[in-house]
Parts: sequence; C-alpha cells; structure tokens
Amino acid sequence: MKRLHVHVSVKDLSESIRFYSGLFAAPPTVEKHDYAKWMLDDPRVNFAISTHAEAAGVNHLGIQTETADELAELEARADAAGLASEPEVGANCCYARSDKHWLEDPQGVVWEAFHTMGDIPVYGMGRNGQATHAEACCAPAKPEAVRASSCSAASGCC
Repeated sequence: MKRLHVHVSVKDLSESIRFYSGLFAAPPTVEKHDYAKWMLDDPRVNFAISTHAEAAGVNHLGIQTETADELAELEARADAAGLASEPEVGANCCYARSDKHWLEDPQGVVWEAFHTMGDIPVYGMGRNGQATHAEACCAPAKPEAVRASSCSAASGCC
C-alpha cells in the first residue's frame, strides 16, 4: 500500500511541531533538531517538515511505497505516460536510506516516488558515509531528466 508524502519547509521547527501535533492529534514519529515526521494512518500520509530550505512552504510532494515492486510500478507508470523522471538509487536523506524517482509537474512542483530501506543518523549522508550539507541532500536542485522536460526552477529535498 502506498502513502502520500508531503514535505513542508518551515522557519520555526518547534512552533511548527506544536501546530502539526495539534492538527494531527499526535506527536511526531521522528523528531530531530532540524526535522520532524509524522507517519499517519488517518489520513495515510508521511508528513515531514524541516528547516533546510531558504523559503518556507511546500518543499515537495511524493508517494512512499512499502515495497521495491511498488516503486518499480510507479516508475513504469511514469515511463508509460512519457514523464521524465530521474532515479536516485541508495539516497541517504531525511534520516533515511531510500531508492527514489524524481519528477516535476507542469507547474514546477517536485514529486518524489520512494521506497525507504532504513534509517541513517544524520539528515543527509554521502556515499562515503560522511554527513553532507543540507542543500546537497536528496535530489539535485533539478534532476537532469526533469530539467530537459521543463523550464521552471525548483529545488527539493526529502
């Protein structure tokens, strides 16, 4: 079963945690000094907030899969529809290790399809196991395949 993913960039993490905990009637499932995540079942959503983007607001949207096969199904859907996507295998971002596919809609909204395989101890980590700068986390500012198919500027992170 798939889960909608929403990542919002915030200016004040503690105030945002207070707000969203009240809205969802639950504390975050994951809480770090720069990031929080709620894994909700009603509605079924992976809702994350972080302080890593310059501008506050919706950072990106996504679909989280429970299995690698579901991720492959989403990739096949994008391919069948002729949508440009950029795979990112073994990504280390948002305190998690995941396989991903990045897309961008016609308005410039970045979408992430992903399957998470485990946790990591830092927000972002390079393949060498070292922590990366927040802005280097997740997808490039604009994935190459997406850059070739659209003209708007967007940046995204998990």
